[in-house]
Amino acid sequence: MLPAAPDVLNELYATLLERKRAGADVSYVARLYRDGLDAILKKLGEETTETVIAAKNGDPAALVHELADLWFHSLVLMAARDVPLSALTEELARRRGRSGLDEKAARSK
Repeated sequence: MLPAAPDVLNELYATLLERKRAGADVSYVARLYRDGLDAILKKLGEETTETVIAAKNGDPAALVHELADLWFHSLVLMAARDVPLSALTEELARRRGRSGLDEKAARSK
């Protein structure tokens, strides 16, 4: 049985935080942290582009793979900037039931 989605995200985020203390020679994520924000943002941009291409190509399996990479690197960015996972989930919960049009209008004021 697969773990529930929140469990997967919480466990992954905890691992990403642990990697801040790992050696860059043994951890890909630790290497990203060592290389700094620009390296993380570059990787996030690459994954965004790959996600768009996979969506355009119409292969659901490829899209899921690229979305997983995109989410992963988004969480790396959050951990690097010390943004807790709860900040994201609270923001999403705050938006629940609210029209996207209303949300955008509220931000532009």
